[in-house]
Amino acid sequence: MTGEAKRPNFSSELDRRKFIGVAAATAGAILIRPKLVRGTAANSAIRVGLLGCGGRGTEDASNLVDTGNARVVALADMFQDQLDNARKHFDGVQQAKGYSAIDASQTFVGPKAFEQMAASKEVDAVVIATPPYYHPQHLEAVVAGGKHVYLEKPVAVDVPGALKVIEIGKRAEGKLSLDVGFQIRDCPPFVDLVKRIHNGALGTIACGEAHYLAGYIDRPAWPDASPVEKRLRNWVYDRVLSGDIIVEQNIHVIDICNWVLKNHPLKASATGGRLGRPANDGDVYGNYNVVFHYPDNVDVTFSSTQFAKGWWDVTERFFGTKGTSQSPYTGPLGIWGDEPWQAPQTLKPGAEPQAFSVAGNFTSNLEFADREKKKAFVESITSGNFHNQAAKGSESALSCMMARSAAYTGHEVSWEETMKSKEVWDSKIDLNKLR
Repeated sequence: MTGEAKRPNFSSELDRRKFIGVAAATAGAILIRPKLVRGTAANSAIRVGLLGCGGRGTEDASNLVDTGNARVVALADMFQDQLDNARKHFDGVQQAKGYSAIDASQTFVGPKAFEQMAASKEVDAVVIATPPYYHPQHLEAVVAGGKHVYLEKPVAVDVPGALKVIEIGKRAEGKLSLDVGFQIRDCPPFVDLVKRIHNGALGTIACGEAHYLAGYIDRPAWPDASPVEKRLRNWVYDRVLSGDIIVEQNIHVIDICNWVLKNHPLKASATGGRLGRPANDGDVYGNYNVVFHYPDNVDVTFSSTQFAKGWWDVTERFFGTKGTSQSPYTGPLGIWGDEPWQAPQTLKPGAEPQAFSVAGNFTSNLEFADREKKKAFVESITSGNFHNQAAKGSESALSCMMARSAAYTGHEVSWEETMKSKEVWDSKIDLNKLR
């Protein structure tokens, strides 16, 4: 159940400026201002539908509500219990703001729930936070329904899916806002850092290194669920449903590398495997080690884990002729060298500065990432200056897929080879037969 359309004809000589042009072409375009004012102050907020009521989707939609200019009016999920939990959460949060409870007619359950939400006349914008395998299909329906969309990363799990998202983005261009969930690109310390790098603070960048060293993601056993339901509920363990850890989780780091270097890698060599993970938790890898080769002979090494005990760290470093940059999720973030700059560090209440190295007592550099990302999304809708991040979101996903393919095959894979891939991943799940 992939819902794949005919794959666009991308040649091996694809010009990168054309590739990302769709994302930039809509800057400043104002075609139709949405009719958002409907009487009372509460009802003037953007009406949001949440498609995929798990933890991340609930967080995304809650952040939209926190902007003060959005309210959740519709929910959709494959599973009734997830929908019920989300409904209880949003009714509680929103009634405290003076909003009415979510109407039962705007709660949709089952395999057709995404189509029902896409067709709802009560919804202005949809957060898509379903398993990544379904993102292209769900995005296509939501855009066809004329809804603005916040699409969680990754945009797809295979190359044809990512290329399809680019095509869907072209259909939305100038008409709808289409954001992809790379919230770090709106996070103040990262924005400041990258602006300085782009203005030459590092000089000529020679190389970089990055890592996403994470612990195990523990999920319930679901003893009464069928094997297919377990796959869907614990999709982060499933290679086809998630795209594997490098596409689903590590993509944040590769996206930052692309952002800093203003390009995608030209080729990648990689290794990886399941060592370190429990034997019965699906088929995703537990670690990756990659060398990305970017233009201008800039190589970036990348490593990841998703099983590490007692350790967690996510960081990018770039080394240039004038200085070195570091951008961790937590800890000192800045530039050291000829043009030094460090983002202000905020201590957690009661913490001592020297405690950071052993206790991580500085607040996260991502503290305002979600807030600023959702604020920008809402403002793009209310102003009519619609975003279109489909191409850039796809570019980062394709970069990760290239590395994944290199690890799976054991040989170097180029961008041109990646773009020619016609392999459509098949979950072999019939949602209509799910009990």
